[in-house]
Amino acid sequence: MEKLTCATAKQIDFVDFLASLGYEPSKIRNSDYWYKSPLRDEQTASFKVNRKLNVWYDHGIGKGGDLIDFGKEYFRCTTGELLQKLSTGNAKTFLFHQQEKPKLTNSFNSISAGEKKKDGEGKILITDSKVIADSRLIDYLEKRNIPLEVAKQYCHEVDFLLYNKKQTAIGFKNESGGYELRSAYFKGSSSPKAVSFIDVGSKSLNVFEGFFDFLSYKTITQKAAEQPPNSLVLNSLAFFQKSWELMEKHDCVNLYLDRDEAGMKLTKEALERHPEKFTDRSILYRNNKDLNDWLKQPELFKQVKKHGRSM
Repeated sequence: MEKLTCATAKQIDFVDFLASLGYEPSKIRNSDYWYKSPLRDEQTASFKVNRKLNVWYDHGIGKGGDLIDFGKEYFRCTTGELLQKLSTGNAKTFLFHQQEKPKLTNSFNSISAGEKKKDGEGKILITDSKVIADSRLIDYLEKRNIPLEVAKQYCHEVDFLLYNKKQTAIGFKNESGGYELRSAYFKGSSSPKAVSFIDVGSKSLNVFEGFFDFLSYKTITQKAAEQPPNSLVLNSLAFFQKSWELMEKHDCVNLYLDRDEAGMKLTKEALERHPEKFTDRSILYRNNKDLNDWLKQPELFKQVKKHGRSM
């Protein structure tokens, strides 16, 4: 593949570019897309992309520019190195693959984004799924304080091709057969995108934004004696509204959404709609961005490992 020029690289749609890196907007207002900054940790989205102008500005650090400026900040590289990454599609450091916008369906049995990607090298192709054994993935789980025995119950080691290069990640399967894929170097998903529902026959339901929050809950409660609730992992907040029918079939629903603007907004809407049914459990990690971030506190994790915790 020929090396891209700066002019060509600047024509890449910035919203699609961020989506390929695993970032979704917290809110959209006309041409402005607001994100939790990819350049730093924050709880309130202050990173703005103007899709019409195809430029960005991070209000938290007072920096902005075009895709080239962002890429150099994000990958900590020179302009030449960034153009090489864009040209070669090195998936370990550059995860860009253009995709069409999600199209939501209405029935739970196929709650999916109808996600379609362009044919060709940029599409994720799953090649194998097996028991987690790769040492790099085990190290990644350890860094996020997820015990291997917990991860093995719900996840697989998934091999896939991206830009014709083999990659391996922790894979969490959804209801439509797609995978959420995570590793130290990759955050993405294979088509089709959908929710994951773990039905254990309970009248109660826990709702999580991402599967690492679900794994965190299972880690914290693995020594609990009582029957666990059913679990719904949204895999994207876009599926929250589409999951009302499923949620309302349960007597009580515990919400473990992120403590950011988008997550708190949906939690508030649910509590106002059915205060007798929905409970905000994010108060547990009110000083953290999500449940996994809370679990990663060293002293807390030591207590969880030793004594377990009931939630």
